[in-house]
Amino acid sequence: MENIILSNNSFIEKNLRGPSTQKMGIMDHLDVLRWHLVRITIAILLCSIAMFVYIDWIFDHIVYAPAKSSFVSYRMLCSLGHSLNIGDALCMPPVNIQLQGNTISGPFMSAITIALTAGILMAFPYICWELWKFIRPALSAKESKTITGSLGWVSLCFFSGAAFGYFLLAPFTFNFLGNYSLGKLGAYAYLPTLDDYINTLTSIILGCAIGFQLPVVAYVLSKIGILTPLLLRKYRKYAYVVILVLAAVITPSPDWTSQAIVTVPLILLYEISILLSKKVANSKLKEALAD
Repeated sequence: MENIILSNNSFIEKNLRGPSTQKMGIMDHLDVLRWHLVRITIAILLCSIAMFVYIDWIFDHIVYAPAKSSFVSYRMLCSLGHSLNIGDALCMPPVNIQLQGNTISGPFMSAITIALTAGILMAFPYICWELWKFIRPALSAKESKTITGSLGWVSLCFFSGAAFGYFLLAPFTFNFLGNYSLGKLGAYAYLPTLDDYINTLTSIILGCAIGFQLPVVAYVLSKIGILTPLLLRKYRKYAYVVILVLAAVITPSPDWTSQAIVTVPLILLYEISILLSKKVANSKLKEALAD
């Protein structure tokens, strides 16, 4: 009789806990992941459709803006140079890139690419939230608390990097490429395609957005215990080499100015990552001494 009662109590307790705490197989995890990906896809599609409705305005005032001499960054940089009494040192030559297409479906496919890219950018916080909900059950309470507190910083760093790429790096890149000429006989006519322009702008924005995640990643890994400030200092010189390579990938322009604009902030972000990791290490040491 006692065994039956214990068995019934175990059954009731198991059902009260619910299926979320029961051991899941690989197929169960894949099924959960599938629904997270479905919701992410729906969010991206809804944002992309909203962007496609206003695609003409987005192209004229956002996508094509860095290729025109009236872009806000050109005026602000020039005004900054005059304010610092360095003359026209920050004033870039006028640029007005005219785009061409060589396929019938070019404009429509470019509109789809712009809408999808804008949709991903808009839905990024929700994407992070869905991915976080999927990995949260596998983490400890301490790890879960650390990553939850970093979700806002992930989005902030992502959009800061995207803004940096759009407002600063893109103007330098397009200004250099738009004013560069090959030969002096006029044998080469500079007529960039619409696809090439969109791909270049997209790689700049997304590359900078991902690169600006470095401090958040370093903070989370330091909290979990994977990274230490000593390790980051030890591999600093190798990290600088990786940053130089990454800057060369992000910037399609061979101009040293454009690459320096990416390299310097990434190096600063790496140094900030070391400081954050050191802060975490000191906090852990104080907690250990207190215990």
